[in-house]
Amino acid sequence: MSGPASEPARQSAGTAPVTTAPDSAGKEPGRGNRGTMRRAEARAGLALISPTLVIVVVMVVVPILWTVLLAFQRLRLLNLRTTGLFGAFTLDNFSNVFGSGSFWGSLVTTLTYSVLGTGFAIGLGLVAALALRRPFRGRNLVRAAMLLPYVAPIVAVTFAWTTMLNPQFGVVNFWGTSLLGWDEPIAFLSERPAALITVIAFEAWRSFPFAFLFLTARLQAVPGSLEEAARVDGATVSQRFRYIVLPQLLPTIAVLAVLRFIWTFNSFDDIYLLTGGGAGTEVISVSVFNSLTARGDIGGAAAQALVLAAILAVLVGLYLWRLAPREEQS
Repeated sequence: MSGPASEPARQSAGTAPVTTAPDSAGKEPGRGNRGTMRRAEARAGLALISPTLVIVVVMVVVPILWTVLLAFQRLRLLNLRTTGLFGAFTLDNFSNVFGSGSFWGSLVTTLTYSVLGTGFAIGLGLVAALALRRPFRGRNLVRAAMLLPYVAPIVAVTFAWTTMLNPQFGVVNFWGTSLLGWDEPIAFLSERPAALITVIAFEAWRSFPFAFLFLTARLQAVPGSLEEAARVDGATVSQRFRYIVLPQLLPTIAVLAVLRFIWTFNSFDDIYLLTGGGAGTEVISVSVFNSLTARGDIGGAAAQALVLAAILAVLVGLYLWRLAPREEQS
């Protein structure tokens, strides 16, 4: 029979409670094993991310560093083979960029194109999302058709627009002169300011499906009870949109505005394929391409690219500093 009375008997027999003694280094057993496991896990994690890290360094970091080096060298295609990686550094490329009137004109064109293209794209996406919000027969098919401008190849859609807007045999000028009473055909892609308006309209048409997808997903998450309560209280359609739907969409619209502005600011292919940068549509990205290919000025093109990146970083930084905190508080 065991009990409290048996404890003195065990002690008298020389039986002592078992305790874990520290090792010779003063550490409890198992702590060193845990440290070894942590180091092994760290090595395994490094091994797993090393392929991605190598790809990022080779495809992103190295080209950026090389562009910075080229921007501070008087490098052209003619002396590309004779100039080393660390040639004579100079600030002449940046002086030529900031002292050129064409650069400031391209900057104004880029800002106009980016702001208007982004605004119209988000506006069209919002209208389309609201129009297709209520269920009806064939709604999924219409929604799928809305994505065609965004998923179609850029070469195909620019060729279609160029053909339709041709002043000689384009269908738009044919309808305009025969049905709308135009005095003469309009050169939409080779006259000012029609060319800039056309490329802005093309950008809005091509990129509005991106905003449409985001806004449609957000509209589906808006509680229907809010609008139903407002409808019962006698709120009109415009009031329900202004005070219930729009506040729910503002964070999504803000994210779309930042993303679309960045992509539109760096846009090159659509403008180059439509107008080649002529008729007042030369944005900075097209100017960089022309400096590199037409004039062979590698250093000047790299300097323009760095200035473009710096301007974009400043604009995005201003947005994050001034507007993002207000949106989080609201």
